Amino acid sequence: MFAYLSKKIAIPHKIKLHSVSWNTDQGWIACGGEKGLLKVLKLDSKASGGSNLSMNQTLDGHKGAVCVITWNSVQEKLTTSDEEGLIIVWMLSDGKWFEEMINNRNKSVVRDMKWTANGQKICIVYEDGAVIVGSVDGNRLWGKDLDLQLSNVEWSPDARHILFATTDSEVYLYDSQGNRISKVSLIAGQTAGHSPLVGMDWYPGRKLQGKNSLQIPSLAVGFRNGKIQIMKEVGDMSPVLIDTGMETTTSMKWDTNGIVLAISGSKEIKGSNGEQKKQQMIQFYSPFGKHLRTLKIPGSSIAAITWERDSLRLAIAMESYIYFANIRPDYKWGYFN
Repeated sequence: MFAYLSKKIAIPHKIKLHSVSWNTDQGWIACGGEKGLLKVLKLDSKASGGSNLSMNQTLDGHKGAVCVITWNSVQEKLTTSDEEGLIIVWMLSDGKWFEEMINNRNKSVVRDMKWTANGQKICIVYEDGAVIVGSVDGNRLWGKDLDLQLSNVEWSPDARHILFATTDSEVYLYDSQGNRISKVSLIAGQTAGHSPLVGMDWYPGRKLQGKNSLQIPSLAVGFRNGKIQIMKEVGDMSPVLIDTGMETTTSMKWDTNGIVLAISGSKEIKGSNGEQKKQQMIQFYSPFGKHLRTLKIPGSSIAAITWERDSLRLAIAMESYIYFANIRPDYKWGYFN
């Protein structure tokens, strides 16, 4: 495959970004940053190869840095949370985004939020161990205080199970009602030396791709020090293990086809003058751990990455910019003579 940077968008007043998320159905891009910054953008697909903005709306409501963004593409809803624990659900009306619901526990900060693949439920996890599962219409289905310091959450593709990750780099499997089932074995975590967990991403489309695709690993767990574990299922005893070689990993995301895992981070390299410098980069891997490409990014720290619907572009939040990378996969082809 081939990857290259094609465009960047500057955020006004040089406000530093913390999060970015691409709506894979309708094409909206939400980005959040310091001072309550929240913007929804949309690239014009018809003009200049999709380089002009057809939407650039600033959403007011947050005061603290917006750290978590998640889309409900099925229901056309946007859910955001800031460093002060404020959660806002936004809805689209007459081509503009408006505040629909608001919530604040006033006790702890939200560490992660995820919608189910069918868009019917959202799971919200707080750092102090509180978990809330709600429905798409705003009703609270259940809540529980887990005796854990939480950092990440992920639904199973069928929404029957939930994975909770802790600040101690452990992952636990629960059922959809909040009952603990088991602790997930993380071989990569054993070699990570208690490195913080940076993300979990469970690709939801394997069953739709056919029976043979169920043997393709789809659950990725990543650690700060560049170690990655990819599993076919939670109980996979022979997971794919990846050592990216990066000293610091910040995020990872499956493409929308579940065949390329993008991992962002940095690595110390020697510059042209012999000095050591930290190079920001994104590495691309297959589900079986094959390294496909490394894309170097100029700047000091990548905050988040997100894929476009067709997996031919990647948006990268770095400092006060959104970079766009074009992805050209290796196509299988043939011809009749």
